[in-house]
Amino acid sequence: MASASRIAVAMLDYRRLEEIVREAGRMAMARWPGHGHAPQVWDKSPGNPVTEADIAVDTFLKRELGQLLPSAGWLSEETVDHPERLERGLCWLVDPIDGTRDFMRGRTGWCISVALVSEARPLIGVLDAPARGEFWMGIAGQGASRNGLPLRSSHRETLAGARVPADALARVDQELVLVDKPNSIALRIAMVGADEADLLATLRWGFEWDIAAATLIAREAGAAVSDAFGKPLAYNKRDPRAFGLLVSAPAIHAAAVDHLAERAAKLA
Repeated sequence: MASASRIAVAMLDYRRLEEIVREAGRMAMARWPGHGHAPQVWDKSPGNPVTEADIAVDTFLKRELGQLLPSAGWLSEETVDHPERLERGLCWLVDPIDGTRDFMRGRTGWCISVALVSEARPLIGVLDAPARGEFWMGIAGQGASRNGLPLRSSHRETLAGARVPADALARVDQELVLVDKPNSIALRIAMVGADEADLLATLRWGFEWDIAAATLIAREAGAAVSDAFGKPLAYNKRDPRAFGLLVSAPAIHAAAVDHLAERAAKLA
């Protein structure tokens, strides 16, 4: 990390960061249908819904995180991207509500995702899932926690029987075991870090803001993290998309890469 970025992170007020993200969680809860509210909903593009809560939380976080660390750039699902972020040593990657469909339906499988990135890698990852009463945090080199308790990832040693948060399994995946699937991919990633799942895999194009915070949390808990081909992930790229994601117990990671290889090559 460049010296200026290192100094900025060392001086970061972590307590204030937690306060900001928790306040964003309270803002979202005040608009959550699970508490009887009916937020405005519209499509950003066909099949891509957004709610007034997404926009309100995004606006709040952009302002407050900008004040907390003025030297950092900004990349968010709900903000028009600006290449100026690429010139900064640090960048916030934010999904104001990850799992919007669960949010809209009054389900609990959504969260607020905030990551601070430097030189293509996450330094801090925070998830607030207020409808679940869960607050997750990971700091590079310092471990990860949920509600203040240290996380230890899955240590499964065989791919057969691995727990996967998904709706259904393809025939080729029948050796795996389904577990509960929140709509939020960040929460599904974090499940591996919390030893509530052994494997999370995607074979599609996705965005950095969806995964930056959660992959750091999972990695700091001991999980193996890569793209679908087993290669390292990079963040704050000019094009914020990436193909595929694989988060797993370390001992089954290579086997999972091999298991997915043919499908990944066809879809990439």
